[in-house]
Amino acid sequence: MTIDISDLDLREAGARLAAESARFASSGWMRGTSGNLSMVLSRDPLLLAVTASGHDKGELTPADAVLIDANGTAVGAGKPSAEAELHARVAALTGAGAVVHVHTVASVAMGRREPRGIVFKDIEMLKGIGQPAHDVEVTLPVIANSQDMTVLGDRLEAARDPRMPAVVVAGHGLYVWGANPRQARHHTEVVEWLLELELTGR
Repeated sequence: MTIDISDLDLREAGARLAAESARFASSGWMRGTSGNLSMVLSRDPLLLAVTASGHDKGELTPADAVLIDANGTAVGAGKPSAEAELHARVAALTGAGAVVHVHTVASVAMGRREPRGIVFKDIEMLKGIGQPAHDVEVTLPVIANSQDMTVLGDRLEAARDPRMPAVVVAGHGLYVWGANPRQARHHTEVVEWLLELELTGR
């Protein structure tokens, strides 16, 4: 099946990603040119808009999005993030409509403290990722980093907990996903809050 994504579709997605990126950058979670965002534009075949490589995420424009396929390869002009393949893998694996990758201090610090995973329980904020506030333990997986996105994707697939829409990549940062950019942002904010609580509460 072939689906044509118009320049207008890509620019509209780019505008949405630029707005979301600016919010994350304002929180200090995408310093310099770090981090990247994506959103699904087609499910069959899988096509995503992903933020372009090497740009300040607080200054993106609607033109700073690149169309990629299920392998993370650019379809048309532009250079996607080096982690585009992992975004596509997460979207295919989880059914997510948007993926967020941020570099937060809390995610890196807690990944070092709890390399086997970070357990949360009896915290009201768990409702923000669709889990009960009490009487349940939810683990945020921590996986070893790799510059090979296929290897990293395999590790994510093996470790992920369907109840937790996120994973920490050790020494690197946080990947979070949701049905759309808004939900992915909310999940990111909630997971980061949980990580900051664990970091400061110990």
